[in-house]
Amino acid sequence: MFWTRLVSGIVLVAAALALILTGGDVLLFGLLFVSLVGMFELYRVFHIEKSLLGFCGYLAAALYYMDLRASFLLDSGMLMLGALIALMAVYVITYPKYKAEQVFAGFAGISYVAAMLSCIYQTRALPAGAYTVWLIFLCSWGCDTCAYCVGVLIGKHKMAPKLSPKKSIEGAVGGALGTVLLTLLYGFLFRAPMGLSYKGVILLAVIAAAGAVVSMVGDLAASAIKRNYGVKDYGTLIPGHGGILDRFDSVIFTAPIVYYLARAFLVAGL
Repeated sequence: MFWTRLVSGIVLVAAALALILTGGDVLLFGLLFVSLVGMFELYRVFHIEKSLLGFCGYLAAALYYMDLRASFLLDSGMLMLGALIALMAVYVITYPKYKAEQVFAGFAGISYVAAMLSCIYQTRALPAGAYTVWLIFLCSWGCDTCAYCVGVLIGKHKMAPKLSPKKSIEGAVGGALGTVLLTLLYGFLFRAPMGLSYKGVILLAVIAAAGAVVSMVGDLAASAIKRNYGVKDYGTLIPGHGGILDRFDSVIFTAPIVYYLARAFLVAGL
């Protein structure tokens, strides 16, 4: 199990490196594929993965990504509202085939998985985005690693005992602080190519702190859904890690935080 998890983890990191370093359409379509798989995993929990509701969700996600590339819509919010109306139309036309929770799960797949993951592509497209985008993974996977190490060493007070008994408050604090320290190191190493002042490096660390906290929320949120519906793993795509949502649960939440804060502070030159 250890070697399976290690090898698949190395392959996953290599794939992420290839996609993000290449950027452009390769990253866009790579994220679309990951989003569709993640949506399928979420929809399977609600038994709509092969239904008309699921098809509406997949189509909306594809259109959303195409709009990121070609900008044929005035506002992406139009697509989100349109998708919700389409899902509701399916709900009422086929009533009582679907339950209300399945309809809202269909919409959650579009917003929670596809739209939030797309922020990786959008961060990559920012000025100095080739460097800033790694902050997303530093906040999620870096925080997770630091939290685990600190939790094992000194963790005593449970953070969410009913949801995740192994996670501790000490681990959470250690994860956030560890992420900030790693980001400061990263910022100073790449300050010149990113065009950052020393103040910019500090802002980078502040963004990382926010991203680290939100990444823990994402991790616990994905776990809560699984517990509510008696699911052990979302999928088996990544041996030893589970599915896309099992591995990217924190990344999904971290990506929009990093994107919007980086766009607001770093791109503005503050």
